[in-house]
Amino acid sequence: MVKKLGIYVHIPFCASKCGYCDFYSLADCDRLMPKYHNALLQHIREASPQLQERHTDSVYFGGGTPSYYGARRICDIFNALKRAGRIYRSAEVTVEVNPDSVRYHDLLQLRSEGVNRLSIGAQSANDDLLRLIGRRHNWRQVVNTVKRARDAGFDNVSLDLIYGLPSQQREDWADTLSRALELEPEHLSCYGLKLEEGTPMYSYKDSPLLPGDDAQADMYLYTVETLRHFGYAQYEISNFARSGRECRHNLKYWQLQDYMGFGPAAASNVGDMRYTYVSSVAQYISGIQNGNNILADYERVDALGRAAEYLMLGMRTVRGVSAKEYHNRYRSDFSPLEELLTEFQRRGWAVREDERWHFTPAGFLLSNPLIGLMLEKQGEHKLSGNPWMDGRDLFSERIELPDGEELFYHSH
Repeated sequence: MVKKLGIYVHIPFCASKCGYCDFYSLADCDRLMPKYHNALLQHIREASPQLQERHTDSVYFGGGTPSYYGARRICDIFNALKRAGRIYRSAEVTVEVNPDSVRYHDLLQLRSEGVNRLSIGAQSANDDLLRLIGRRHNWRQVVNTVKRARDAGFDNVSLDLIYGLPSQQREDWADTLSRALELEPEHLSCYGLKLEEGTPMYSYKDSPLLPGDDAQADMYLYTVETLRHFGYAQYEISNFARSGRECRHNLKYWQLQDYMGFGPAAASNVGDMRYTYVSSVAQYISGIQNGNNILADYERVDALGRAAEYLMLGMRTVRGVSAKEYHNRYRSDFSPLEELLTEFQRRGWAVREDERWHFTPAGFLLSNPLIGLMLEKQGEHKLSGNPWMDGRDLFSERIELPDGEELFYHSH
C-alpha cells in the first residue's frame, strides 16, 4: 500500500502583524528572506530520502504571509519539493494570500507552476473592523483578489473570516457572511476570535466591546445554518465546503495522517514520531547552515497517546469517531465512551449516524469541555505537542456548562 504524505511549508514573514495573531511570524524582516530561502531549500534537499519514501498528495504554504514572501520564491520552493519528493500531479497545493500583497501576475505564476488552491485572508467585510484588527486591506481588495484568482484559472478558493470581533453585532457578521457568499468561494473557514496573551488585541480581554459568549454562540449557530442553506457542509468545527472541496491537507491533521513540516515552528507527524522545529528564523537558518539541532521537541507517540488524539481530533469533525475504528486501531474498549456520548446525545450535543458519533452544532460550541470529559473517561491526559489543539484549552479552566447542567462522568 502506497504511503501518502502532506507537506506544510511555513513562511514566517509579514508586512505587519495583525492585532490578534499568535502564529510565529516576523514583520519588517525582509532582510532575512534570502538567507531563509536558501536554508529552506537546503532543508528540503536534505529531506529528500524521507520524502521519497511516500507519495505526497497535499502541499500547504502557510504563514505568516506567503504572498508577501513572493510568488517567485513560493514557486522555487514548490519546484524543490517536486525534485526532492514524489508529488502527485493531482495533489492539492494551497497558498495563503492576503489581498494587499498578491497581484494578478503572481496568481498566474502560481497557477502555472501547479498551485491549485488559494486561501484568502479576508476576515471581515467591514473596513472599520479590518483597520481595528490591524489588517492592511479593505473589502474591495478581497473582491478584486477573488476575481483575479478566477481569471488566473483558480477554481478552488477559500476565504478566512473571523466573528466575535470588538463591537461586532450579529447584523454586521451576517453582512460579512452574505458578501462572502456573493463571491461564491468553494470553501469558508469561520473562526471565533480568540484573544492570545502577548498579542496587541489581548488588551480587549474582558472589554465590554467584545461580544459576550451568548452573542458569539449566536453568530456561530447562524453561520452553520446559513452556510448549510447555501450548500456549504460543515466538516470541521470552523470549516465549511461545497461537496468535494474540503481542504484535503487539513483533513490530514484531523484524521491523524502523515505530514511533514518545513520552516520554523512547523510541526510534523510521521508514523509514530511527532516533532516541531524551533520558533526562530535565526536559529532555523543557523541550524540548517551549520548542521545544528533545529528541533524544539521530538517524541514517539504510544498507542494510548494516539487513541487520545483520535478522540480529540476526530470529534472536531463531522465525520467523528466510531467504536469499530477505535477498537481496531487501538485495541481499546469504546463502551465507556459510548456511554458518555449517549449522555451527550440526550442533551443535544452529539448524534450517532451510521455507527459514527459526532457533535451537533450545539455540541461544537462546547467541544473543548466535552472532549476533555471524553479524555478523562479514557484516562488520557497527555495532550501536549499537537499543533491543532492545545491541551491547556481543555483543562486549564473547568468548563461552565449551560445552566442546570453539571459536569459528569469524572474519572475517579
